[in-house]
Formats: sequence, structure tokens, C-alpha cells
Amino acid sequence: MTQAKTGDWITNPEGYRAKLNGLLNGRDPIEIMTSTADVVQEIINQHSIEQLRAKPDEGKWTPNEIIGHLLDAEWVIGFRIRLVLCEDKPVIHGMDQDLWVSGQDHNNQEPQALLDAFRNLRNVNLDLWKRMSAEQLDRPGMHEQRGAESLRTTLSMYAGHDLTHIDQMRRYISATEKK
Repeated sequence: MTQAKTGDWITNPEGYRAKLNGLLNGRDPIEIMTSTADVVQEIINQHSIEQLRAKPDEGKWTPNEIIGHLLDAEWVIGFRIRLVLCEDKPVIHGMDQDLWVSGQDHNNQEPQALLDAFRNLRNVNLDLWKRMSAEQLDRPGMHEQRGAESLRTTLSMYAGHDLTHIDQMRRYISATEKK
């Protein structure tokens, strides 16, 4: 397994959690996660495939690659939440998200196909999130880079992750339109 690259989310896990949780601004994580696919659909509908595949800067993902990353993350989080629900304090492995994006050539995939797959997985995972009891949400896993995290913490962070990437797509499209 490839180790994830070091970033703020590894070197400062509390800061990373606080950043993502702060984006929620008191909103319900489930509501945010429920709306993500619709927001991404609006972005796809409003922009050409060329805009979605344009790199804003060297080393940055394209909006289409971000959609692919959201899909990858949905696969990963689905496994992680089931692992924590069903096992006692399991180890949660990290991933090198850049390798996943490039390895699957997300930029050359159809944006709508990526979004459709994301929406389907998200709906399956949302159903599970919604059925969790307070006790289940408090179950911990041990992230190999960030340490102990409950499912409740994971849920909030994951909603913040959605918001981060939606903002990122909008900024990147704006940056490429100005070029």
C-alpha cells in the first residue's frame, strides 16, 4: 500500500479537523452531504467539458478530477464507516489521493458518468449515516495518520470535505476563465 503524502491533514490533524468542521458553520452534515451531488450537477450543467478539464495551474486538479476524487472518497468512506461500525477500533488506512486521481485518468472520464457513480454511492452511504444511532456515531477508528476519530467526527469532516471541493471547483473554473 502506498503511503499518503504528508500534508497539513497529517502534520496537524487537529487543525485539519477544525478547518473542515469550521466550514459547516453550524449546518447539519447530512444536509450538506445530501446536496453535494446536486451542486456538482449545477457546475457540470453550467460549464463546458473543456472548462471542466482545464487545469487552473500546474500541480492542481481540474474540476473534472475533483469530481473523480469525490467519487474515490465516497468509495473509501463507505468502506471506512462500515469498518468502524463492525469492528472494534480498526486501523483506518490513508490513501494517496493524487495517485488515485492520476491512476484512474479521471480527467479523461465523462463528468456526468463520474457524478452519476458518485451520486449512487453517496445515496447508499447516506442511508447508512442516517440510520446510525448516537452510540454508533461515537464508535472510534484509528486513522493511521490522524489518530483516533469517531464516526461523528468523520461525518462532520466529510461534509467539510465536500464544501472544500465544491469551492475548489468554482475557484478553478473562475481561474481558467480569466486566462
